[in-house]
Formats: sequence, structure tokens, C-alpha cells
Amino acid sequence: MEPEDKNKEVEEKPTKKKKKLSYYLGGKILTEDFVVKQSKLLFLIFCLILLFISNRYYCSKKLTEMDKLNKELLDLNYEQVFLTRKLTAISRQSQIEELLREKGIELKKDNATIFQIQK
Repeated sequence: MEPEDKNKEVEEKPTKKKKKLSYYLGGKILTEDFVVKQSKLLFLIFCLILLFISNRYYCSKKLTEMDKLNKELLDLNYEQVFLTRKLTAISRQSQIEELLREKGIELKKDNATIFQIQK
């Protein structure tokens, strides 16, 4: 009986031979029982992978846009501070009086006291 058992083992080994690259590239793997039974799961996994890739691309795009907008906001903030300082410097009373003298406009300063109306 032992020689027959060895023959059965030898016969089983050739059925488990390695599959060539053409087996996978030719699409014969898609006819395997495992792939046919798990086709819905494989489709779900494929869809989830596509969803993950598209979400990553979308987030990357939004982060780039946010960085750009933050830089623009910072530049506008610096410009606002600069213009506020310039406006404050120009609108000082002494600066206005000097500009009026340079332009030759004769305006006199009102020395009358200011009255506040209270309710």
C-alpha cells in the first residue's frame, strides 16, 4: 500500500505547478473559483481604493489653496498696517498745517474754546 500512496502524492504535485505570468496577464485568474465567489468584495475594495485616492487628491488641493490664501491674508494685513500708519501720520494736525503752508493756503487756527452739548 505504501507504493500506491507515494504515487498519489506524486500525482498531486504536478497539479500544483507554478502559474506563469501569462496566466495572470491573460485574465485566466478571473475564472478562478475564489475570484468569482469574492467578486463583490473585490469590487467594493476597488471602489474604496478609488475613493481614498480621490479624497487624498482633493484634500491636497484644498491645503495648497489654504496656504495660498493664508499668505495673501498676511500680505494684506501688512499692507493694512502700513496704510494705517501712513494715514495717521498724514492726518496729524501739525502735518496738515505744514501741508497748508507749503501749498500757500491761508487758513487760521480757531482759538475759540470748544463747547460740548450735554443731554
